[in-house]
Amino acid sequence: MGRGRRHRGSTSKRNQIENSNGDNVRKPLKSEASFDSNNLQKPICSNLHFEEYYKEQRIVKAQEWDSFMEFLRKPLPAAFRVYSNGQFCDEIRLKLENDFMISLQAEAIESGELEAIKPLPWYPKNLAWHSNFSRKEIRKNQTLERFHEFLKLETEVGNMTRQESVSMVPPLFLDVHPDHFVLDMCAAPGSKTFQLLEIIHESSEPGSLPNGMVVANDVDYKRSNLLIHQTKRTCTTNLMVTNNEGQHFPSCNTKRTLSVASETNPHPIDQLLFDRVLCDVPCSGDGTLRKAPDIWRRWNSGSGNGLHSLQVVLAMRGLSLLKVGGRMVYSTCSMNPIEDEAVVAEILRRCGCSVELVDVSDKLPELIRRPGLTKWKVHDRGGWYRSYKDVPKSQRDGVLRSMFPSGKSDKDSSGGKNSYEEMASISSDESAEEVCDLPLELCMRILPHDQNTGGFFIAVLHKVSPLPDFQEKVTQKRNLSTRNNINSSEKSSSYEAVSDTVVTKPEEGTEEIVLEATVSENGFEPPEMESTCDEGIVELAQKLDDIEGKREVPSMQGKWKGLYPVVFLRDQTVINGIKTFYGIKDESFPLYGHLVTRNSDISSHGNVKRIYYVSKAVKNVLELNFAVGKPLKISSVGLKMFEKQSAKECEANCCSFRITSEGLPVILPYMTKQILYATMADFKNLLQHKSIKFLDFIHPQIGEKAAELALGSCVMVLVDDSQLGSEQFKVNSSTIAIGCWKGKASLTVMVTTVDCHQLIQRLSDRSKEKEKAENCFKTAETA
Repeated sequence: MGRGRRHRGSTSKRNQIENSNGDNVRKPLKSEASFDSNNLQKPICSNLHFEEYYKEQRIVKAQEWDSFMEFLRKPLPAAFRVYSNGQFCDEIRLKLENDFMISLQAEAIESGELEAIKPLPWYPKNLAWHSNFSRKEIRKNQTLERFHEFLKLETEVGNMTRQESVSMVPPLFLDVHPDHFVLDMCAAPGSKTFQLLEIIHESSEPGSLPNGMVVANDVDYKRSNLLIHQTKRTCTTNLMVTNNEGQHFPSCNTKRTLSVASETNPHPIDQLLFDRVLCDVPCSGDGTLRKAPDIWRRWNSGSGNGLHSLQVVLAMRGLSLLKVGGRMVYSTCSMNPIEDEAVVAEILRRCGCSVELVDVSDKLPELIRRPGLTKWKVHDRGGWYRSYKDVPKSQRDGVLRSMFPSGKSDKDSSGGKNSYEEMASISSDESAEEVCDLPLELCMRILPHDQNTGGFFIAVLHKVSPLPDFQEKVTQKRNLSTRNNINSSEKSSSYEAVSDTVVTKPEEGTEEIVLEATVSENGFEPPEMESTCDEGIVELAQKLDDIEGKREVPSMQGKWKGLYPVVFLRDQTVINGIKTFYGIKDESFPLYGHLVTRNSDISSHGNVKRIYYVSKAVKNVLELNFAVGKPLKISSVGLKMFEKQSAKECEANCCSFRITSEGLPVILPYMTKQILYATMADFKNLLQHKSIKFLDFIHPQIGEKAAELALGSCVMVLVDDSQLGSEQFKVNSSTIAIGCWKGKASLTVMVTTVDCHQLIQRLSDRSKEKEKAENCFKTAETA
């Protein structure tokens, strides 16, 4: 009767064997029986075309070649960075210096390494670290388990980020200041954006917002989800994430929208220009071979050739968006001169004397780097070419004149329209290689065998004067005409650009709790807490589903499909309710004009679920964007500050919006109500038990104060015993506070389980250090 007569779940005897206990167990399949994790086939770390190509390009001397290849074949050591603005930054750095450096040294000696972990000598303040153990070794070696757990926990809670060491370099050469407008043109997955935000906020006092901002742009909608998750940990109001094509990023010029020449511009800024631009372009990624060894088998010279045009137009657009006097850093994780020096040479030729390379040889002196090349060849399936005139006409669609050192075609005359074109020359000897006379030696190439890193290329450019008018028009035309060519080039490329950052995706149970108030039999109590996925990722995934047609997209969703519009919240009832409930004074922390939502229907405040706070700089850019027709495709903006509470029963003075965990550090210095001060004992007790009745507080007066708070969202602040009951407490950078929910009879903590465990551990470490210091002091006194 066929297989349908067999009972589901039954197993044929012939597929069973007896184990050592005599029990019948399923016989492993051949593929399973032969599988041995210790005998996994290692990736083949060689490619003859790769070796031939880079030997011909002479990026290293002949005597260095073996060392260069040896390091390329080794796994990339793990690197990580401590969040410089984090509350526990100094404690983490000291733990690395005084604990792990010592305890892991024995393991390093045993494995033949000189040092186990060490700070990167060129990164400021010992905040970036390098481990001689690869990520794989860190995860699998039991003796490194404690170190691995430390890295994992601190990364999950946002105190550290894992990032390839060479990827940390470009933001350092940008020379960013807190009042700068910064554009990260190809930002996903967000590690460099994270660095830029750190620098923007570096000198900020708690609650104070810098005058600058970062616009993180990436055309890939899904990759920007990772960026949003990555940067969420900075708790910043000064970030906007967009999904525009980098080569067509809008300047939002209001001068073009004014119908009458005499009209005055009512906006604080009339065009979106930037003080700093980071142009970390898509590339073939062969500098990441150590991290992604699969690239070995797929590498070919056509990958860099196919991306060259896109890289040029991205860099040109970045320069056109740069203010005069501003700085742009062009970078790739490729060692290929077609993607590196050839692109820089081409943009210098196009810009004339309006842009120049910056000599940064005196910056980061302990970072070993090589000067840029001034001569190279171009290779494709037709062979090697020394000059564009050698390229057959049939190959000129794929091999461009801009790929060569001179950038000239066989029809070009020796003269030029600007000094840079005059500087670029070809040798009169037709058999000789072209040599570029532009100062490309000011570029930097980082090679793996110099400091045990990946490969990277960096060029720092300074905009001396406006780009030539003809070049602005040419750039616009080229951008439009090359859109299809670039898209086809990207599709035909043998592999995509490789990410240079390890991004920790949100894990189940690690995200912030979303509170939905309910009523219990005994009265108003907090709900059972459930962890949810990252809000931004869920919302964007939901909208992606809408685009794919699984549901009809709401008609009121703004200009861009799949993205809900950014709307300023003007409802005075909502704003005044928040101000009154939390005791926020408008003159100290203005809310009106700084609160936005992503809901297209805000006719009733009941429809508003999440409220985001934006800094003054972001507010001005949003208003500019509205004034010019919303060309910016905004996927995330500002900081989620408040979230809607839903309750069947609530007191009249209960605010319907709670303060989020990420918004708390910004708003806490301006709160005068709904604050509960607690000592170490009660603070840790709440973290351990998650919920405590007012009568069960260790210090009864804290329980009494908690009972006096209004029903709803509140904040618990850790204070010393001597400060308990004092009205003079002032929030500073070391203040520790958590969001809570005040019910009718108890107080419940509103942070994730992971954050609770991390905070308990950190407080325990502080107590031990304090006790140790007190004992040393007592010993010194008695001596």
